[in-house]
Amino acid sequence: MSTHNKPIRKAIFPVAGLGTRFLPATKSMPKEMLPINDKPLIQHVVEEAREAGIEEFIFVTGRQKEMLEEHFDFQPELEATLEARGKDDMLAKVRDSEMPAGSLFLTRQPKPLGLGHAIWCAKKLIGDEPFAVLLPDVLIKGEQGCLRQMMGVYDEHGGNVIAVEDVPREDTNKYGIVDTGGDTGKIAAVKGLVEKPKPEDAPSTSSVVGRYILQPEVFDHLAAFETGAGGEIQLTDAMAKLIDVQPFHTLNFDGKSYDCGSRLGFITANIIFGMADDQIGKDVKAIIKNIASTL
Repeated sequence: MSTHNKPIRKAIFPVAGLGTRFLPATKSMPKEMLPINDKPLIQHVVEEAREAGIEEFIFVTGRQKEMLEEHFDFQPELEATLEARGKDDMLAKVRDSEMPAGSLFLTRQPKPLGLGHAIWCAKKLIGDEPFAVLLPDVLIKGEQGCLRQMMGVYDEHGGNVIAVEDVPREDTNKYGIVDTGGDTGKIAAVKGLVEKPKPEDAPSTSSVVGRYILQPEVFDHLAAFETGAGGEIQLTDAMAKLIDVQPFHTLNFDGKSYDCGSRLGFITANIIFGMADDQIGKDVKAIIKNIASTL
């Protein structure tokens, strides 16, 4: 088997951020624990990884992030209480949130030096295997999980795969932008990557949305600790050095992303996921219609 086609078993979740946009709510609680409908952000993303067949979950954490680890731990007292009260539906939800023994791994990013540095902090836990990266700030809703869709591209092409979504040209300076040489197909070969280019300099309006499948050679470039946009160590810059060296493709995935790192995106995601809830969806839609009628 080619080294560029090894199975993807491991995923990195960068969760060391301070969540300053949500202060004071995140003063003592990790932003990744903020709820979208009935689950915290981090659980939504972990479930996406599980659906894609990920077996090992690596959290790159920072200070005051212990709550993340606790959320996925076995809670015997809570389970016993729910079982005694006959709350089987709640018990099932609690058990679904538990991580199997030996599958959750933690490493620290001591300073906020950028996404590229956060990924580098997991190097020894990844070893020489290809891996996935999922940014918990980004939720993606679709018929099938985004990472599972990406696995299909990886199975066919190998190498590196990044999920992309079209953005308005005036917003390209907020994202990593992909150059596909004008190819606007569902799957396209990557010709270049630029971190947060000005609209007039952007090679396209195809933006990276926080889902990656990467080969371990990216660590060789991250280890240089070169700073890029914003004075941070950018993952995009390291990925760009793999282009033309390894297979590298984009997937214009089926679904829509929600940037839950912003207050507006967080509120939007709660509305969308609430409307899709089997138990309360109809009521949520009715509330929205009622509010809209009074504006």
